[in-house]
Amino acid sequence: MSHPIVHVELASESPGELAQFYGQIFNWQLQEYPEMNYTTFSPGDGSLGGGINEVRDEIPKGTVVFYIQTDDIGASLEQIQQSGGEVIWEPMEVPGVGKIAQFRDPSGNRVGLLQPAEGTM
Repeated sequence: MSHPIVHVELASESPGELAQFYGQIFNWQLQEYPEMNYTTFSPGDGSLGGGINEVRDEIPKGTVVFYIQTDDIGASLEQIQQSGGEVIWEPMEVPGVGKIAQFRDPSGNRVGLLQPAEGTM
């Protein structure tokens, strides 16, 4: 697997408003998930899209996270830890998407992993 970057997340005190900002300027397609206070965006041309999280303690204002695709999230996290990284979110299932997790690299950057659900990518 080539481990492409597959998703980018921004943080905002008003996720819906920030999504509208980007949607209006760049004509991106938006999808709101009110139960999660989360909005996804897509340029609609097959290029990389992402989402907007609400600011909270573990996701402060200004946080940008990119997600790297992996075919074995557990093995990737093990390698990350062995190489000096720190797991900050253990793998969790996102229905219809797959498993996600987050880690900090040795420089303190927050990075995500995505193991897609069967047949989604």
